[in-house]
Amino acid sequence: MGEFRGLERRASLEVLRAEASQELETVIHERLLAGEDPWQFMEELPTVDELVVYLLRAEAIAANDGLRPGPTREYRVLRQIALAHPPLTRTVWRLIGTLAA
Repeated sequence: MGEFRGLERRASLEVLRAEASQELETVIHERLLAGEDPWQFMEELPTVDELVVYLLRAEAIAANDGLRPGPTREYRVLRQIALAHPPLTRTVWRLIGTLAA
């Protein structure tokens, strides 16, 4: 993968989704303990699949010596995530759409 170091499968998509789900549950729990109203914050939280994509993107950035990608490389990294994990394709394209906006 050369340019896309860090995108190699470190775990199955099911495991990545389970980790992301647990992280999301923790965030929700902490915000509830802090007294926040779930009606106020639930819509701003990412989905489980968005968290998985963010995690894979962060790993790709870390594997590239922490250099944040420019717009072209960002697109390629996200596209590579979609290619490596086809069930995430819809989420990746939605995130690419928000980057372009």
